[in-house]
Amino acid sequence: MKAFKILIFIFLIIATLAVVCSLFPKKGITIGKITFQFPSLKTMLCRNDFTQKSVDETFQAIADSINQKEQDTLHYFHQIIESHPARFFCPNGDINYFDSLFLKMEQAKTNKQVVRVLHYGDSQIEMDRISTNLRSYLQTTFGGGGPGLLPLVQNIPTFSINQSYSGDYATYLCYGEGDRTVHGNYGLMAKCFSINGSGYFTASTSHHSLADEKVKRFSRITLLMNNHSDSFRVVVQDQKHSYQMESICQDSGFQVMNWSLDTSTTSVHVSLHGHAEIFGIMLDNDFGVNVDNIPLRGSSGIVFTQINQRLLRESYLQTHVGLIILQFGGNSVPGINSDKAIASFKKNIAYQIQRVRNIYPEAKILFIGPADMSTKIQGEFQTYPYLPKTIQALCEAANENGAAFWNMYEVMGGKNSMITWEKNNLSGNDYIHFTNDGAEKIGKALSSTFSSYYQFYLYRKNIEKQQFDSLWNASFQH
Repeated sequence: MKAFKILIFIFLIIATLAVVCSLFPKKGITIGKITFQFPSLKTMLCRNDFTQKSVDETFQAIADSINQKEQDTLHYFHQIIESHPARFFCPNGDINYFDSLFLKMEQAKTNKQVVRVLHYGDSQIEMDRISTNLRSYLQTTFGGGGPGLLPLVQNIPTFSINQSYSGDYATYLCYGEGDRTVHGNYGLMAKCFSINGSGYFTASTSHHSLADEKVKRFSRITLLMNNHSDSFRVVVQDQKHSYQMESICQDSGFQVMNWSLDTSTTSVHVSLHGHAEIFGIMLDNDFGVNVDNIPLRGSSGIVFTQINQRLLRESYLQTHVGLIILQFGGNSVPGINSDKAIASFKKNIAYQIQRVRNIYPEAKILFIGPADMSTKIQGEFQTYPYLPKTIQALCEAANENGAAFWNMYEVMGGKNSMITWEKNNLSGNDYIHFTNDGAEKIGKALSSTFSSYYQFYLYRKNIEKQQFDSLWNASFQH
């Protein structure tokens, strides 16, 4: 309850007692053998130990106590936002940066939507690592379930879902080795699966120990596709409940096809017949939030300028993307050996962030810098010499282009922290990639940061702006 409301409540209680004191009979009221008496207003006001001055002092003590509590709360948030290693560096120090995102997530169930968080990254996030911890936190807080966006063909195993595909198809990528498309039709996952004829996609619950319980059931199936042939046919079967739905798509252009099951399931079979470009299949459970894990092995994040802009915007818009996480830099660090190379990489990343913002300004963007990485220098493993400067440049590139930044290097402990992580089995002996335990530690740290900022958002919602501004400034001096 706000301080001024507490004071008003106390005044009302005292006023009520004063009225009772004034009207209550001096001789009291007798009921049966019991007489009820009440002190007069004069008696109460004239008591040496209860003067008007003491009343004022009591009220002031209460107000000061409440005010001190508010300042302590603000001081706590100040420490997180201004100095904690896991803090978000927001553009222009904007403490409100994620407010609109949190509001979307809060309203997801009411609006009957799944607000999507797209987590792009390099091999550090493969197998759904890091993403799974953030997904678990957001779905616990805002609702939702299911593993989220999946490629038609999963070449990299993931512990969140088992899936397979059979049929005639070709894969096109806009990163790494592989064929490219002519028109940049890649979709949300920076890849495209072109099928010609019939194909069969299956997905079922994973029993891996790291699979979160909330990903194991899904009731909403969404197919993302483009440039299909006439009468492209899709059959969705829930084998557990003997449920089958058939749809024929005759519209042209980018399409989002949705199916909702009567009961959530643990497995699904999708048959595709005809010709189409497939960009992915989403498996969600109920409305809320989902985090889509999109690993781009070997990529430095220089991919978004290669994707068809119209197609990418439609993909973001029609799937209700609220946050885009870009976790890149690790693949470029070994080749950076000068300030000039840093400046060039910063420019390239800035261009990618600009492209995403221009295509879809409705979403917030979070850039996660590379982890600590070690290489042998004079026979000993040490942090890559230009890594700290590269991270600072990436933070600047993000903030200068309207994106927030999370410093994974500092979260780990800074310079040479990877050596300690390797000793504690949190990284592999390449001193670059996390083990599953290390990735989980990072994922929990990222989730904790989002949790702190969400709590700060809730706190600010429940306090008057003028009062907040005054206390926020005062907490700097606390």
